[in-house]
Amino acid sequence: MKTRLLTSLLFACLSLMGAGAHAAYPDKPVRLIVPWAPGGSTDAIARAIAQRMSETMGQTVVVDNRSGASGRIGTEAAAKAPPDGYTIAIVELPHAIAPAVFNKMPYDLLRDFTPVSMVGTSPLMLFVNGSQYKNGNIKRLMKDGQGGKEPLALAHSGNGSISHLSSELFAGATGLKVNPIPYRGSAPALTDVAAGLVTAHFATLASGNSLLAAGKISALMVTGTSRLAALPEVPTAREAGIEGMQFNQWWALVAPATTPIDIVERLRSEAVAALAHPSTRERLTTLGIELKGSTRDELRAFMRHEVDRWGAVVRKAGIKPE
Repeated sequence: MKTRLLTSLLFACLSLMGAGAHAAYPDKPVRLIVPWAPGGSTDAIARAIAQRMSETMGQTVVVDNRSGASGRIGTEAAAKAPPDGYTIAIVELPHAIAPAVFNKMPYDLLRDFTPVSMVGTSPLMLFVNGSQYKNGNIKRLMKDGQGGKEPLALAHSGNGSISHLSSELFAGATGLKVNPIPYRGSAPALTDVAAGLVTAHFATLASGNSLLAAGKISALMVTGTSRLAALPEVPTAREAGIEGMQFNQWWALVAPATTPIDIVERLRSEAVAALAHPSTRERLTTLGIELKGSTRDELRAFMRHEVDRWGAVVRKAGIKPE
């Protein structure tokens, strides 16, 4: 009886010690890893969330851009970071595609991370040079592609990225010959589209907004199921007669596996509050991003579904793993 009482007291003390240790969280800056170059839609989302979370958490949330290897370098760093709540990462659709595209992955999206919250979704747009094409004039590009001797140079954000898979799906659906050219992110890819060095690039409105507003690039179609309110003249892929391209980019926050659940839940509540704040919504919804938070279980089920779904798409498209 006495031994049982002492054991109970010991467990109670350990629980109180653990609670006390986490009660001070956060007592130093939190790092938010973005596995892509600055300037793209993922970077814009991360910075908007980080700014608001910094204001409410009492500690700076620092955006850490670590691009390269189609997002794997930054994501691997997040997976191997101490699971103490001071490193989180933003993941997205390419992370669900990668397991089917690469033979050797340095991390497992479902095993090495604990879900925090969904962030949002956005369709992709097919961006081209603004001096050559007008918004929505997809027929002109199709005609050029069919009559040209050289394949269309389609920039993408690295093997396994959604822009890479979009290029392959586009080629398969239209019968056009394309030459996929890898970049380190949408920002440098769109810069070369604007300069006329490559023909096109699939990216979100958030990535192309500034160049689009300046008239340096144009948008020809949307991959989602409906047109964007910001660009009502741009048709959906289905309206343009291109099937099999009804999908959205998505973003989510994750933490290293085994991060204490109370800390993960604190991060989740802070992220959901940041997404709901008027300043964040004003900053991101005008870029065609639909913000949506989630529970941890909802995000876990969603990511599992996306890994299965896009694995099937990759196999059907005939993309061979590297």
